[in-house]
Amino acid sequence: MSKSENNVTPIATRCCAAMERLMEESNHPGIPDWSVECLNRLFSSLADPTRLRIIHALVNNDRLNVTELAEHTGLSVSAISHQLRLLRDRFLLEADREGRAVYYSLADDHVRTLFCIGIEHAYNDCTNSLRREAERNA
Repeated sequence: MSKSENNVTPIATRCCAAMERLMEESNHPGIPDWSVECLNRLFSSLADPTRLRIIHALVNNDRLNVTELAEHTGLSVSAISHQLRLLRDRFLLEADREGRAVYYSLADDHVRTLFCIGIEHAYNDCTNSLRREAERNA
């Protein structure tokens, strides 16, 4: 059935071009298991306050070394170092060595966009929820 026949937009076109390609390449409905695992790793990578603070610092500063990240986040160098490795392993950050210093940056604009959309979603939901809770308790 076409969209005009049943007035429903196919899921792939409601998401993005990458989802459309996945649906075309797949022999079954839904997304492939490997893609589910990639999404799981992506979102679990973002489910940590330290990693979110690191990404936030890099959203606001194109590239920082570990000491600068510690200053921007208020966290210790050792707390940041372990998380940087995980974020690099999950392809969310890139590392460039300049002499003895290593500078970190977001891997691409998708990371920035995902973070900013997440902030917007959390701000709207949390703000409204906290406001309602405060009004109930007043």
